[in-house]
Amino acid sequence: MVVPATTTPPAASLLSVLGETIAAARAADRGDLVARLETAADRVRDPRRRIVIAGQRDQGKSRFVNALLNSDLCPVGDDATTAVPTVLSHGPATEAHLVFTGADRAQEERVHVDDVAAATRAPVVADRRAARLEITAPNQLLADGIVLVDTPGIGQGNNSTASILGMAPASDAVLVLSDASTELTEPELAFLRQVRQLCPAVALVLTKIDLYPHWRRVAAADRAHLDRAGLPVPIIAVSSLLRSHALRLQDKQLGAESGFGVLFQFLREQVVARDLRATRIAVSRDIHSAAEHLALALGSELVALRDPRQGAAAVAELQQAKAAAEELHRRTAAWQQTLADGITDLAGDVDHDLRDRLRTIARTAEEWIDDHDPGRHWSRIEEWLTGTVDSALGDNLLWTGARAERLSERVAEHFTELGAVDLPDVRPGEQDDQSRSAAVTLADLEPDIGVGSKLLVGMRGSYGGVLMVGLASTFAGLALLNPISLGAGVLVGGKAFRDDAKTRLAKRRNEAKVAVRRYVDDVAFQAGKESKDRLHRIHRALRDHYTGVAQRSLRSIDDSLRAAQEAATMESARRAERCAELERQLRAVAALRNHADALHPPAVRSTEMGSAAAPDISPVR
Repeated sequence: MVVPATTTPPAASLLSVLGETIAAARAADRGDLVARLETAADRVRDPRRRIVIAGQRDQGKSRFVNALLNSDLCPVGDDATTAVPTVLSHGPATEAHLVFTGADRAQEERVHVDDVAAATRAPVVADRRAARLEITAPNQLLADGIVLVDTPGIGQGNNSTASILGMAPASDAVLVLSDASTELTEPELAFLRQVRQLCPAVALVLTKIDLYPHWRRVAAADRAHLDRAGLPVPIIAVSSLLRSHALRLQDKQLGAESGFGVLFQFLREQVVARDLRATRIAVSRDIHSAAEHLALALGSELVALRDPRQGAAAVAELQQAKAAAEELHRRTAAWQQTLADGITDLAGDVDHDLRDRLRTIARTAEEWIDDHDPGRHWSRIEEWLTGTVDSALGDNLLWTGARAERLSERVAEHFTELGAVDLPDVRPGEQDDQSRSAAVTLADLEPDIGVGSKLLVGMRGSYGGVLMVGLASTFAGLALLNPISLGAGVLVGGKAFRDDAKTRLAKRRNEAKVAVRRYVDDVAFQAGKESKDRLHRIHRALRDHYTGVAQRSLRSIDDSLRAAQEAATMESARRAERCAELERQLRAVAALRNHADALHPPAVRSTEMGSAAAPDISPVR
């Protein structure tokens, strides 16, 4: 994806301060701080904000995306269904690429924009599964850094909820679409509840208000449902058709009636402004932390140069601090053991929770199959099973995040000597965009025999009854075919038909149970692999983050101690010159600290060198 070339004034000011801080860190030969600050600068230079469009099937998601962009990039129509996530971003030309996941690595295949619908209709080609469709286009909204993700419909036999929930933590906003024909259903409320826990900016978009005059009553009912569920989610009523007509006719009144003005206001206030605040806070923390590290060495050397006696005391304090930092470094095995044990326990608990949820669903499905004919209700069983399993995978994902947050807090307790630390970024990447479990499907049942076959079963059973009773009745002088033999044939044939029906029902029930078990086992296998991969990423993120915290703190104290010791032996002629240089550098560092304070008030800022709460594992910008 192409990063927008424009840089907003707030971003330019942040990059200016970051550039000065990087120069100061490079002058102090602090490569560790330079790498950390350059990562922050890359985050500022990339203004992309990812917005996920989700909802059940036939809610007008693709048409909504087209109306939002004023471009027909997503296929729409009765026969056009979003089968894979479609990522739309800015680019110099309109191009489309299918990204496949194979056995070795992801592969891209270019497709013509007009053939997108046909290309995604069969997501599995030659043992490769299409993970997502990437479309780039020269569009003003996309050029401003907006990245839209049109997702497959949830529910109604589609098991894409877990895949969408995997995108939510790394998204800046999630727009859940529901048309104005009916009020929110229980599955939609459950999905909103899950998304709200993973992404702070969530809105319910009520679509197709031009088709349903009673949409205001539906919106009021949806508001009541959300309030009862305790979900502070705004409702935005829109009409994609009115928006398209307004853009074509340049009609401002029609554009206002489309409701997209309210939507853009939500995006400005809840997405763009929130992202700018989060970026400013993160940059402030990084700059303030780097300034504290740099000031420690400069201040220690300056104290030693001005007053050798105070310098000796400062050296003694630094030696004590270095001993504490070295002790913490030696105790690396302790916090790493806590982390490793926590990840091991978490992996076992997550796997048990997942299997327990799936086993409960499988038992419920088998009990229902025992009481009903699965052949008649297989589509209902499939819709319920896939929806319930998808919801269970989402709940398991939320539970994993909560447990990982508590694990991060336990690991942070080993770093109380150094004060607070910044929280690591463990948000899912593109590898979580497509859930493997979404590719698992429930096998179809063999259809029941037709009316003709059932008639033959009855006739075959009745033949024996007619023959036996007819032969016996011939001794009484009656014909082979008589009312008695025919009645016996009807009775025997009816019993044979009922016995055959029971046998076929038992067979269908057994096949249905086998299909359910196979489906649940396949989902458990794929979801278990995804869960292990997710925990491995969390483990690596926490390990690398806290290792960096310990190394940076030890490096700062070691540099300060060495500078103070060298200052104590410096010649008198050079002391004044060196003091002036140190004072100049300290003033520059103090200016950087003031810039950081202006970006983010110190009352709510936590740095590595100060005291604050234990780190959190929830995603930040």
